[in-house]
Amino acid sequence: MRLLFLLLTCFLPLLQPNAPAATPRHLVFMIGEDEYKTWETLPEFAKTDLEPAGYRITLIHADKADKNNFPGLTAALRDADLLFLSVRRRTPYQDQLDAVRAHIAAGKPLIGIRTASHAFALRPKDKITDPKLAAWQEFDPEVFGGHYTNHHGAGPQTTITFAPGAEKHPILSGLTAAQLPGNGSLYIVKPLVRTATPLLIGTIPDKPAEPVAWTHRHGPKQSRIFYTSLGHPDDFKNPAFRRLLTNAITWALTKD
Repeated sequence: MRLLFLLLTCFLPLLQPNAPAATPRHLVFMIGEDEYKTWETLPEFAKTDLEPAGYRITLIHADKADKNNFPGLTAALRDADLLFLSVRRRTPYQDQLDAVRAHIAAGKPLIGIRTASHAFALRPKDKITDPKLAAWQEFDPEVFGGHYTNHHGAGPQTTITFAPGAEKHPILSGLTAAQLPGNGSLYIVKPLVRTATPLLIGTIPDKPAEPVAWTHRHGPKQSRIFYTSLGHPDDFKNPAFRRLLTNAITWALTKD
């Protein structure tokens, strides 16, 4: 009888029909670029790889009639657990960019791919003419920890290697460098800030090697940040690349 009592004590709570389910982690995707079709590849990635894992997904696309407007972003970020960024040279409405800043300042994680390195940066000759809009010129070095300046020409596939000492990082779990060829042009991003941790290095013939994936911590609350300059449409066809992103999301959401 004593054994039966102990078993019931241990397992009866698990059988209660009204036991609350774990709240799904909320991932917000902010998408606004015209180069790499992430308005197609990211929703598909979310549907095939993230929703089956139990994540709740909100997709925020730039308004087709106003490329600097991201309707619904401010509200979505209020309870977001993670922001996933694929934006290129946009100047969002001030309240929208403020919501991005607040998300990161609160210690919440950020994932960025490809053009996210210059998501909110204007070119030197560009100017904001609408006072409702805002730029964040130093977003790349401040938040991601990189210094994007340009990219090499399209054509040669980028050869990927693990950065020295990165082999055991959880973002690279289950992956080999040979599984991750870069299909887009190699971005010029050096130097990384001192506090960034390179994970993947990319090379093309006759050019200096460049980091293509790294982590960083930002702000007093040490938000977990992951960035990769990979993100070409053909990269998303590669299961290993999608696993890299999934691993990065898991790492970013992990508490210290």
